[in-house]
Amino acid sequence: MIRNKKDLKQYLKQDKQQLGITRKYPRPFTDEIWKYEIALRKYEYWLNTSKSKAKKLILQFYKLRWHILGVKLGISIGPNVCDKGLSIAHFNCININQCAVIGENCRIHEGVTIGASGGSDAPIIGNDVFLASGCKVMGKVKIADGCVIGANAVVVKSVEEKGVTVGGVPAKIISKNNSDKFIYWYK
Repeated sequence: MIRNKKDLKQYLKQDKQQLGITRKYPRPFTDEIWKYEIALRKYEYWLNTSKSKAKKLILQFYKLRWHILGVKLGISIGPNVCDKGLSIAHFNCININQCAVIGENCRIHEGVTIGASGGSDAPIIGNDVFLASGCKVMGKVKIADGCVIGANAVVVKSVEEKGVTVGGVPAKIISKNNSDKFIYWYK
């Protein structure tokens, strides 16, 4: 969770690094995903730190920017859900429940749904997890560090073994071999 300016800078730096971007600023007519992640992080910062009325105006600005970019890109990620190092590979149809908890260096592809089953029973996803295109993680499940969730997999049971690849409907372990090659992009 972003609690101060130092945290904000660290989150922005690690998100940029995981996206593989070396430029200092986003380009005016491209870099939409990077702009979305910046808006998300600044919204989180102002949400967690704003106390005065003046700061609440800034909070509303970043909330609106985050919302507009999210609608434009088809991305719905609530504040304070993803830890630093978030990497959205492609936009469109990304829905993450606001009660979910996602660790550091998570890579998300298009069509991913991380949803709750009945209220706040949302997934807890570890660090260095790769979520491939179209995968679904539903209910009160835990995903261990270093796992890969395969394309179109539906995870309804916890994956407690670190560094494995799961796939299928319902998802089961399909590989214990070098899953980390999909995860450690820019460390």
